[in-house]
Amino acid sequence: MQTLPDDILATFQTLFDEAAAAGEPDRTAMTVATVGDGGRPSARVVLLKAFDADGFVFYSHLDGRKGRELQANPQAALLFHWPRVRNGVQVRIEGDVELVTDAEADAYFASRPRVSQLGAWASEQSRTLDARDTFETRLARFEAEFEGREVPRPPRWTGFRVVPRAVEFWYAATFRLHERWLHERDADGAWSKRMLYP
Repeated sequence: MQTLPDDILATFQTLFDEAAAAGEPDRTAMTVATVGDGGRPSARVVLLKAFDADGFVFYSHLDGRKGRELQANPQAALLFHWPRVRNGVQVRIEGDVELVTDAEADAYFASRPRVSQLGAWASEQSRTLDARDTFETRLARFEAEFEGREVPRPPRWTGFRVVPRAVEFWYAATFRLHERWLHERDADGAWSKRMLYP
């Protein structure tokens, strides 16, 4: 697997740390864009749960809309926006998507609050829900089922790792004269860096 170069990872870590220091409400919040049937794009905000030289990880149901789209077309774009960092920073990431290992998914699932674990069992993510009471009833059912024992990870719930092909660091500037640096990986795995017009 092609890993991220140290300079890209270090820049992301620096900005991620600055987002915490600047008081961003949730520095892990990121937009995930996928492509569905007929090439139609879809986007939503999820939470980053891990990142390292291998990529950026979030978790979800395989049978929800984004899970189905990522299985059919394993490519995604991520967007972080931290308006409180410096004058405003965006990090744009595009790459291929792979599933995390079962061991990784099990370890993360075990770290979640129990109610969140039960919610993963109760939710038929993205399917039509006739009434909130139906979901509450399902939640109570799984609470009873797992009473007195650990909640296992649902078989169709796992993590997705976005392995970057491109990473752009976008820095806001006055009069919209922004500074943009694009890092790209070529077909041979070599990374290059160039500046873009704002």
